[in-house]
Amino acid sequence: MTKVGSADRWRRSCSTLWRLVIAVLLLLSSAAFPRAQTTLRVGHFPNVTHAQGLVAHALSRQGKGWFEQRLGPNVAIQWFVYNAGPSAMEAILAKSIDLTYVGPNPAINAYAKSRGEEIRVIAGAANGGSALVVQGDSNLKTAADFRGKTIATPQLGNTQDVAARSWLVAGGLRITQMGGDAQVVPTANPDQLLLFKQKQLDGAWTVEPWVSLLESEAGGKVLVEEPDAITTLLVARAGFLDAQRDLVRKFAAAHEELTDWIIKNPAEAQRLVREELAAETRAKVSEELIARAWRRIVQTHAVSREAVDKLVASAQAVGFLRGVPDLARLIEKP
Repeated sequence: MTKVGSADRWRRSCSTLWRLVIAVLLLLSSAAFPRAQTTLRVGHFPNVTHAQGLVAHALSRQGKGWFEQRLGPNVAIQWFVYNAGPSAMEAILAKSIDLTYVGPNPAINAYAKSRGEEIRVIAGAANGGSALVVQGDSNLKTAADFRGKTIATPQLGNTQDVAARSWLVAGGLRITQMGGDAQVVPTANPDQLLLFKQKQLDGAWTVEPWVSLLESEAGGKVLVEEPDAITTLLVARAGFLDAQRDLVRKFAAAHEELTDWIIKNPAEAQRLVREELAAETRAKVSEELIARAWRRIVQTHAVSREAVDKLVASAQAVGFLRGVPDLARLIEKP
């Protein structure tokens, strides 16, 4: 009995020893081969209507990343800056980025173009903040008055471009992509400001802070404003959402938390927006300008399907959508 008991104890000791050895080896292995880092590629525009992107990008520059802190040490954020929505959607369709803040019309157009396969709206971001600005001494009052006139928009097919064309068409004008009764000329926002100052534009349909810049620096006045219109959405590449749903879910939750923080901390949020705009545009952005632009914008993480349907109707009216796309898969909560 003594010999058998001793053998059992010996075997148990060996088993325990081996378990300890294996645990140590696993620990050393995990330290030597850490988990692979995931790089999340996110786009946004240098517009105040993309406040979440601007604030988060600014914090990433400072090493205090909002999303990084909430997604964990093995997730890195790589930021990409675009002038307008069609460029961001081209990047999504090319799989160059994974998520982006973007206007609704480019998102809807890309969704329809890919037959619902490539684009998913996972959250709202901002409403309002866009307007048609005309020259300060202008007598233009209605869409019909723009016959023979020129309006600039940020990019062909972007949300403000569709809004401008839809407004003109609703006013009885014939508008084509290349001409018609009035000229709608896609022009990058910084160039709009220069051309507006030179009186080469009768109007510009754009977003903040460019609306306020056209007012304060070029003597423009707002003719049409859309305070309730969807201006910015958070969009994910459908393939990335399917492959990394948990990660996208965490990102969407962090986006909602950031939106609520911006609403509750407007002064600090405006400071970060101002700093990031200066870094991206290489131009000084005044505190007064951002405060003025801020009043036109409503930050929100909600998405109104009714508002999306109205945008679809507008895009169809000006020829950017052929037929009625099935929107059943456009909005998807991760």
